[in-house]
Amino acid sequence: MKLKFSKMHGAGNDFVVFDGVRQQIAPTPELVRFIADRRFGVGCDQVLLVEKSCDASVDFRYRIFNADGGEVEQCGNGARCFARFVHEQGLTDKREIRVETLKGVIRPRIEDDGNVTVDMGAPVFDPEKIPFLGAPRASTAGAVFRIDVGSETVEAAVVSMGNPHAVFVVDDVDDAPVARIGPLVEAHPLFPRRVNAGFMQVVDPHSIRLRVFERGAGETLSCGTGACAAVVAGCLGVADTRLESPVRVETRGGVLTIAWAGGDASVFMTGPAVTVFTGEIEACPPPRRA
Repeated sequence: MKLKFSKMHGAGNDFVVFDGVRQQIAPTPELVRFIADRRFGVGCDQVLLVEKSCDASVDFRYRIFNADGGEVEQCGNGARCFARFVHEQGLTDKREIRVETLKGVIRPRIEDDGNVTVDMGAPVFDPEKIPFLGAPRASTAGAVFRIDVGSETVEAAVVSMGNPHAVFVVDDVDDAPVARIGPLVEAHPLFPRRVNAGFMQVVDPHSIRLRVFERGAGETLSCGTGACAAVVAGCLGVADTRLESPVRVETRGGVLTIAWAGGDASVFMTGPAVTVFTGEIEACPPPRRA
């Protein structure tokens, strides 16, 4: 059976999006890995699935699968592409929708300029809810945590934006040890569900540069929840930084704008959502390669 899909990206973070409302799809880990494969499949960082919600007050259900086949709680760039997809596919004519995720309801909105803004909800600092097993260096929310990585100890702000993030402040993001530290932090035993590792360079109080090593995908060109987590950490003064909302976040794939009023306020993310092409793919992956 062939499945219809759209290939999309949000600031370079790319997705294969399936309509699970009008076609049946069983996203097994094997199928997801095949679709995400950049040589033998379509190729993407994540596979996104649109489904009907069982809640009458919610428009859709949003499921996210990393390239390694694992299902995860949240994806900010994907949320923007999700909103663009359901609108372009005629699944809704609403400019703002309510979308159910594994971590609650988010509200993407298509702006007049074509960008999409997503209410990502409030950041979470409670280690049990992130989840994170470490003890903070200080008792305040958003405090820096010390994490032993190999033979060295690194410091990170740990926060959840629907999925877990560890944010590191670096002098120059181009020279940041993303490839070395990222995989070690992602799989660190202090993070039972693994973690996204973000490396943030502060340019000025309203501007940062960011690279993110995402769990199950490796370094991506952009990470929406990672941008939210970095701005939250910077606004809280991690590593003596002091960001002021709104903040321009430059990633390797494009620019996002993040706004946060602090405390229990929601984090708002604005950025592009682009359809690259549409197509069909066989639902059955080929035999496993030796």
